[in-house]
Amino acid sequence: MLRKIPGARQGMLALIVCNATLMTAALHLSAAEAQEPYSPYAGTSPQRQVYFGDTHVHTGLSADAGGSGTRLMPEDAYRFARGEEVRSNTGQPVKLKRPYDFFMITDHSDGMGLISDLLEGTPNVMEDSSGRGYHEDFNAGGKQAADAMYRLIAQFSQGETPPALLYQPGVPAYRRVWERLVAAAEEFNDPGQFTTFIAYEWTSLVKGNNLHRNVIFRDNADKALEVVPFTMMPPVGSQDPKDLWAWMAAYEEETGGDVTAIPHNGNLSNGMMFPLRDDFEDGKELDAAYAKSRMTWERIYEVTQFKGDGEAHPLLSPDDEFADFETWDYGNLDVSEKKTDAMLPGEYARSGLLRGLQLQQTIGVNPYQFGFEGATDTHTGLSAPNEDNFFSKFTTTEPSPERMSHPGKTNPDLGIEGFSGAMYNAAGVTAVWADENSRTAIFDAMERRETYATTGPRIALRFFGGWNFKASDAHAPDLAQRGYAAGVPMGSEMPPAGDEAPRFLISALRDPMGANLDRVQVVKGWVNTDGEAKEKVYNVAWSDDRALDKAGKLPSVGNTVDLSVPSWSNSIGAGELSTVWQDPDFNPSEAAFYYVRVLEIPTPRWTAYDAVRFGVTVPEGVPLITQERAYSSPIWYTP
Repeated sequence: MLRKIPGARQGMLALIVCNATLMTAALHLSAAEAQEPYSPYAGTSPQRQVYFGDTHVHTGLSADAGGSGTRLMPEDAYRFARGEEVRSNTGQPVKLKRPYDFFMITDHSDGMGLISDLLEGTPNVMEDSSGRGYHEDFNAGGKQAADAMYRLIAQFSQGETPPALLYQPGVPAYRRVWERLVAAAEEFNDPGQFTTFIAYEWTSLVKGNNLHRNVIFRDNADKALEVVPFTMMPPVGSQDPKDLWAWMAAYEEETGGDVTAIPHNGNLSNGMMFPLRDDFEDGKELDAAYAKSRMTWERIYEVTQFKGDGEAHPLLSPDDEFADFETWDYGNLDVSEKKTDAMLPGEYARSGLLRGLQLQQTIGVNPYQFGFEGATDTHTGLSAPNEDNFFSKFTTTEPSPERMSHPGKTNPDLGIEGFSGAMYNAAGVTAVWADENSRTAIFDAMERRETYATTGPRIALRFFGGWNFKASDAHAPDLAQRGYAAGVPMGSEMPPAGDEAPRFLISALRDPMGANLDRVQVVKGWVNTDGEAKEKVYNVAWSDDRALDKAGKLPSVGNTVDLSVPSWSNSIGAGELSTVWQDPDFNPSEAAFYYVRVLEIPTPRWTAYDAVRFGVTVPEGVPLITQERAYSSPIWYTP
């Protein structure tokens, strides 16, 4: 122990002690440098984190939203999404269970600025008879406003919008609203906490067939304000997605920016979302140029949202017992054309992926090599994807005793009837595996397709494909590190590696505030040497004491839902499911895709909560129980 030494002697002794300490540390450092670092994370990149967000949200600035009573503006939507309590369009207090990590408002490109002028009754609107009519109807509110909204959508869908109401680039209000949207995204962007994106929805409709795309910028305002959104109405815009891709390419070339497009789920496209021929060029066969452009500009696809789930359809996948989930298959957006069975393969994600493999066989490029994401497409400004907090799609169906029976769009002449507010569902959410919570990192995750969709819950899902995974990897604490080191993550391509079947490392962790997991499935699609598309669903991990039957089917997990509360119990199911699965039917000469579907145990649907809270009788045929799920982006194998 050192005693206190006065003056210079104290300073000299301290210097000697310090030098000795440094020499000792240097010797230890030299020895350590010759060994592996103690810290297993030293010299490695951070393992990506999962972030949850919504990529498809409308506020009162969209004509169909504002026209039907939505008065919440972008600023309100952002405050709500980051966790603040707000008042809904019908005056109800509303707050999320937990805030989003990232968020984007995608108000419609066509008609941008129109609804504000219609409500205000600006001179250019009031000079037109249609404008005066809409001004009166929208300001009347209620059913009168809702009917006017449907009428406006129908006119727009059929290309019959009155010229005075055709708001496009060049109209002052158009640029003004775009600047407001950009400014709001910049104001609320808080990297690391709550990331916002500059975005809009390109609103292509072909005689009512929905081909919308959400256009997302990686960039900040300096670049995004060099343009205004592309529209679908001529003479400025176009209905053809190829023209949108050309606009995107020009944007990147002229600004040095980065932009991507996410197609709207296809169940209102009446078969046009995943075509085998070019509907805009007299049905000519798709070529490699089309395929390369689509694969370049549309990296991920909206597989689930309010207007139905778009993963699979029971007629296309009759052996899939979970294919009929929140299915919308009655017609197109404005109910001007009834759905036919022949249209279905062109609008569901699984069949789209299969068509992509078939086209790759003939033209050498897969145009439908997309990852999965989910969104709400809410038109209330309120992105509330949880069943017990459902604020619907339009203001007219915000919580009320009547909303389950609220009439929707019908066309009795075509036999399209029975549509009501009960058909809306609370989905969905986008999850991304990103290096950090920022515009650049999340956008880059979307472009490499390391994304997945959920119908609301925040399930943590990992999915890797490789050739050398071991069974023990599924239970390793460094599962993700092993996945990246020995394979490729969801959204990637696997190169061929001999005749051995690929192995897939899968981990699913339940939402910590949600329900247990029922099972994990792998969905495989492939094209045989004759060009025939095939699919199969494999149960690969499951909870509780169950066993597969000879056909590979798994008994039900059970049901703990108590509709009188409503509530459920996590006494069944599992908090975590993980496995390494090897394809038992692999053929190295056949191109294939694989994706994971995770199912929760049954839980109450929003209709069950409404039945108890409002004390109402549920209309016949309306489901009260749901089975929430997550869909990983695929991994592709190409021989």
